[in-house]
Amino acid sequence: MSIKAKAHHDSHNHDEAHSHGSLKSYLIGFGLSVILTAVPFWLVMSGALDSKQTTGLVIMAFAVVQIVVHMIFFLHMNVRSENGWTMMALIFTLVLVIITLTGSLWVMYHLDTNMMPSMDMRQMP
Repeated sequence: MSIKAKAHHDSHNHDEAHSHGSLKSYLIGFGLSVILTAVPFWLVMSGALDSKQTTGLVIMAFAVVQIVVHMIFFLHMNVRSENGWTMMALIFTLVLVIITLTGSLWVMYHLDTNMMPSMDMRQMP
């Protein structure tokens, strides 16, 4: 291997060392993922929370935390990677998802609210 090829290979490995996690970080991420899955499962199966709405909100909160854990420990996303472009792409994606979901829920709510009350879909041929 030439000196130039060896230098390129060494610099390539050096960059990969910073972008990939260690066994410890993967195990921490795995442990957190198991906990963040087991707790909502237990909440639903045991009926620990009386309200279905509260249970749903708690489960969604656990889901958001689990998404963040996956992004940090498995996807290695942070503000320093690729000069912040990865985080900018994530923020852009989140904005689009929020706009799409909010718009869809708004349209469905208004369709349901403004539906004629005498319409019964079971009576349609």
